[in-house]
Amino acid sequence: MSDVPLHVRGVTAGYTSRTVLRDVDLTIDSGKITTIIGPNGCGKSTLLRTMGRLLRPTTGDVTLFGDAVGSLRTRQIAQRLAILPQSPVAPEGLTVADLAARGRQPHQPWYRQWSAADEAIAAEAMEATGVLDLADRPLDELSGGQRQRAWIAMTLAQETPLLLLDEPTTHLDLAHAVDVLDLVVRLRERGKTIVLVLHDLGLAARYSDHIVVMKEGTIVTEGDPLSLLRPELLREVFGLQAHVFADPVDGLPTVVPTSHA
Repeated sequence: MSDVPLHVRGVTAGYTSRTVLRDVDLTIDSGKITTIIGPNGCGKSTLLRTMGRLLRPTTGDVTLFGDAVGSLRTRQIAQRLAILPQSPVAPEGLTVADLAARGRQPHQPWYRQWSAADEAIAAEAMEATGVLDLADRPLDELSGGQRQRAWIAMTLAQETPLLLLDEPTTHLDLAHAVDVLDLVVRLRERGKTIVLVLHDLGLAARYSDHIVVMKEGTIVTEGDPLSLLRPELLREVFGLQAHVFADPVDGLPTVVPTSHA
């Protein structure tokens, strides 16, 4: 297997007669948090779905650790990457422990459905995401932040080197959003490679190692947050007037929108 987690080459993709991505090239570096940003409808989620083989490109190809995703069985893909879509849905009454257990399915052979090792891995995933004490609680009784951490526990229990998270902070207040992204940083420190889609430019600026900027189905530019996020870029891509500066305390980039008046 290649050391490159994901490589997208010349990908065009979309839905029925509507093309969303156009000739996209992208390489995801190992051990980093890469965040895809861009205005609504620019193709961020479509790109993530294509990378996870939830959507097949009409042209081009995607390789996962050196292997074309089209040549891999579903179980093989699920052993290499875990994908968390926007607003995932679980059966009514499913508990946090049940959800975490589902992450073990790609590693279970037909002759053995559950083991002590699976139990330990699922428990470790719940502990790492701070939901172990909620293991017996149904998902529909949890707060938004707790529920999102439970879903991330499932992806962590999958024990893949690569995580694709589509808008993991959607519908969360700022405190819970920061909590989830702090967890993402801890996962990177554990050796995971993570690709995020985020709408919040301020959070993307502070929690990303690498940012990919999209507009109208193409990648406009990419780079590290501090050098990439300039007022002129935000104005061109988002139509946003903003100041961007390094935080005097921690040096992280900070985006402050300004009035259009």
